Amino acid sequence: MRKSALFTDFYELTMAQGYWKHGLDTRAVFDVFFRRQPFHGGYSVFAGLDPLLDALEEFRFSQEDLAWLETQRIFEPAFLRYLEGFRFSGEIWAVDEGQVIFPQLPLLRIHGGIVEAQIIEGLVLNSINFQSLIATKSARVCLAAHGRKVMEFGLRRAQGFDGAMSASRAAYIGGASSSSNALAAKTLGIPAMGTMAHSWVMAFPDERSAFDAYASLYPDSSTFLIDTYDTLESGLPHAVEAGKALAAQGKRFGVRLDSGDIDYLSRKVRAALDRAGLQDAFIVVSNELDEEIIGRLVAEGAPVDVWGVGTHLVTGGTEASFTGVYKLAAVERDGALVPTMKFSDNPDKMTNPGVKEAFRLYDDAGMAVADVLALEGDVIKAGVPRTFHHPSLDPRRFAIAPCAEPKRLMSRVMADGRRLRPAEALPLIRARAQAELARFDHTYLRMLNPHVYRVSVTEELRALKLGFVERFRNGRVG
Repeated sequence: MRKSALFTDFYELTMAQGYWKHGLDTRAVFDVFFRRQPFHGGYSVFAGLDPLLDALEEFRFSQEDLAWLETQRIFEPAFLRYLEGFRFSGEIWAVDEGQVIFPQLPLLRIHGGIVEAQIIEGLVLNSINFQSLIATKSARVCLAAHGRKVMEFGLRRAQGFDGAMSASRAAYIGGASSSSNALAAKTLGIPAMGTMAHSWVMAFPDERSAFDAYASLYPDSSTFLIDTYDTLESGLPHAVEAGKALAAQGKRFGVRLDSGDIDYLSRKVRAALDRAGLQDAFIVVSNELDEEIIGRLVAEGAPVDVWGVGTHLVTGGTEASFTGVYKLAAVERDGALVPTMKFSDNPDKMTNPGVKEAFRLYDDAGMAVADVLALEGDVIKAGVPRTFHHPSLDPRRFAIAPCAEPKRLMSRVMADGRRLRPAEALPLIRARAQAELARFDHTYLRMLNPHVYRVSVTEELRALKLGFVERFRNGRVG
């Protein structure tokens, strides 16, 4: 479905016909950025780029699509013929997948004719927003787990087929170690992992025979679900007996808790396993977990080895969506590309005009201290003092001479509508996310009241923005 250029909002098509009709299909530059951090957090993780680039290469109107547009009786035949040859033929600059990102920071910069750039808006935001939301949620869950494994198993609670596949991909980027989604494991190279369902236990005359049967089939990967009937009085003793038989073969096994007081039960289970000489046995926990619950249990010392997280990971839990937006930054007029700017009564919703670069500044320990937006061609250099300003034009500013060479955050990933590099392996993207998170002080990453990371603009970009504001006040913006 995403290969069809009808995967767009209808008004994009009506605007596209208007651009075409009025001879306005000129060069344009759009920025993709987001306005606030999800989950009241201090950071996000960028995801969804590679699937987007694949989709853009094949984004077309089929004859069936064009026939349907004709039935709407508002599109001229000549415009529909124009759409027959439609494809995205522009250029895209983007931050790397797995990068840690902040509000106002350009995630993508799209160069192309305004018609093609407008039509792809829905596809771009659909791809980037959902996966960035889930990658961010996954990173939060994994940081809360403090190095203990997190298994994603939200397939049955995800929003549809594509939601499940995209969520498994993004959760792995964010730090999940594995997925229960077999198709995602096959197609994306994510490690597959699973335990058993209560139905397996209930299908046998008793728990012990269910556990023994499973252990005989999978002696190297047995995890017994012990809360089908009575966790401590039934499931645990039977798992211990079945586990002893595995341990005698030199095999390691686990038990899983899917209900009840996790803190209390995990301690009781750990003590019973240890008394039985099964110190190598591990404990898996599930049941409506999120980063806050996991964080509390870890802080209280609950002896849990693996966290199975489903619903709240693959749906975003308390956050319904990522606030990514797609805004015009420059457009061709009289043969020249000129900056544009969106105004608003809310200063935070005013956009930053012009074609921009983004840089990350580091201290002498290699830790990130600020991101800076600059006009294209401006270069921020190590050791050269600069003053940077708050993007909302309030008086806040800071001066710095970067200790290390600032990192240019965006690179060109697509030209002439073709991607410039093959898709990256997911383990590489996942490793990048872990490495980038490690370059931020823990105060930016904490769950409660995180320190606000600084995103600023150069003096030149601020002056351009102030010029737009002044012209607007004098009624001369247009």
